Amino acid sequence: MLTVSIPLRTTNGQNAREHHMARARRVKAERAAVTWLLRRHKAPAGPVTVLLRRVSPPGATGRWVPLDEHDNLRGALKAPVDAVAAWLGRDDADPSIVWKYAQRRGEPKEWAVEIEVVA
Repeated sequence: MLTVSIPLRTTNGQNAREHHMARARRVKAERAAVTWLLRRHKAPAGPVTVLLRRVSPPGATGRWVPLDEHDNLRGALKAPVDAVAAWLGRDDADPSIVWKYAQRRGEPKEWAVEIEVVA
């Protein structure tokens, strides 16, 4: 089992109002951060289960509003998913990879993506 935490601020890419080049830079930076951290570890062979957990702080009002899991959470974690799949040497649609998504409330100004890989 491999567990890593990446200080990464993810946004809901589907609803973000950003220029296409700004989005491309953001996605590239997210993939690079995940790739940089995972390259120090050996990728497991065979079937794996990957849990990606988005950690985000409460908003300006002090309330924590989670993303809905079926599309916005998956959209926010798309770049890390692509980077993990590349590290595994497989396509993200490979049936030997089971993707699981979660989110939790972080401390103020705490943004992260936690990745757990179980072979």
